[in-house]
Amino acid sequence: MTIVQVLIVAAAALFLGLFMRERGRLYFLLITSIIVIFWLQPALPLRGFDFWLPTATLVIIVFNWYITAPEELHHEKKNWVTLSILIGAVLLLNLSRFLPFDSILTPSRPPQTETLLIALACLGLLFFFITRLNRFNAALLSISIIGLIAFFLVLKVPALAYWVSYGIRSLTHQSLAEVKGTDLRWLGFSYIAFRIIHTLRDRQMGRLPAVNLAEYVTYIIFFPAFVAGPIDRIEHFIKDLRQPAAALGNDELLVAGQRLMVGLFKKFVVADALALIALNDTNALQVRTTGWMWILLYAYAFQIYFDFSGYTDIAIGTSRLLGIRLPENFSAPYQKPNLTQFWNNWHMTLTQWFRAYFFNPVTRWLRSWEKPLPATVMIALTQIATMLLIGFWHGVTWNFALWGLWHGVGLFIHNRWSDMTRVRAAEWATTPFRKTALNVSGVFLTFNFVALGWIFFALSATSVSWQVFLKLFGLH
Repeated sequence: MTIVQVLIVAAAALFLGLFMRERGRLYFLLITSIIVIFWLQPALPLRGFDFWLPTATLVIIVFNWYITAPEELHHEKKNWVTLSILIGAVLLLNLSRFLPFDSILTPSRPPQTETLLIALACLGLLFFFITRLNRFNAALLSISIIGLIAFFLVLKVPALAYWVSYGIRSLTHQSLAEVKGTDLRWLGFSYIAFRIIHTLRDRQMGRLPAVNLAEYVTYIIFFPAFVAGPIDRIEHFIKDLRQPAAALGNDELLVAGQRLMVGLFKKFVVADALALIALNDTNALQVRTTGWMWILLYAYAFQIYFDFSGYTDIAIGTSRLLGIRLPENFSAPYQKPNLTQFWNNWHMTLTQWFRAYFFNPVTRWLRSWEKPLPATVMIALTQIATMLLIGFWHGVTWNFALWGLWHGVGLFIHNRWSDMTRVRAAEWATTPFRKTALNVSGVFLTFNFVALGWIFFALSATSVSWQVFLKLFGLH
């Protein structure tokens, strides 16, 4: 998002917070969120896809609401009203193609209206067919999870994205000479998928709260958090959404404004300034000296923190204008004395998501074996597998795999080291000075371990990453 887009989103939130806090608040949030996902979607070289992808987002959300909602909610009148709003919003955005000037709400001219109507009719028939399969809802939950993961892989695996783009261009008679793996940039899909999978898994486990269609769609595409999170849980989000919105007083407005300004400063002043010297593919090959390479690496470490935490502050401040409190995502992670505490305070909602839906279930499954694995092996497997998946969440490439492996092995080593030295460390750190020395040394080692891991994150090729490692330690 650009600073202009951030300010427009914040202004929209302020307007809704001041004037739309009573009747109709939910529908105003819903409509605004729908408009924002079309507006922020980047223009794509695949003709019409910067319109079709946001439309597909809404279709996927409606389908998943239907298979997760209790049957008694399916035919409530207000859900039909919401469905009409969704269809009406998409149609109105599509009709902007007939305006005498370029629409500011879609990145490019929307596709033919006849094509959209045919697509909506086909989707309606498919939805009608699905409604006749109520007894298979349990299977549909698993099918939907698999489908979301498949979409995720198509978007994140460069080779798959390339061939999908090639196929789309062939079917739509577009130039095949310009095919790229980056042709499919589906804005916000990673966060959408994680929120939906959260609801699907909770439905499978019987702990998903009953929500109507408007609440569900608003939760998934809530516009302050749509692009960069945090990943809120639906029960927490709905609790705030359903509470009567209190008047936006001076105190709340001040808190929200301060959080928003801090986020803007972090992202557009500090992070963008650091980006000028931060490690990337270009300067990684140009820098020759060890000292400058460390400067580039540290600049990247702080740039990615201020960039991401800045967006989080913007999202939290904006949502507070609307009476909704998103969860915190960062808590001074670079000041933590070990890697476990770092991951408990860096992108916390993502870490908690993987802990709840992968690490804990897999650990319980391994422990349930008739002959369980040794505890050390079990810890190594679960920690490394979890961090590999977090790496793949950012992109299915060798460098992201190495980044995940770096942190998975690091967490395992810390776990074993902590168990072996806990008693001795407590016996040694008996004075304030020794406790401070132990903490400072832990912070120093943890920060540098994390910074070295960012090499894989910042660069696109393992060969370049290896060259950077050699230069950092004077071995090039």
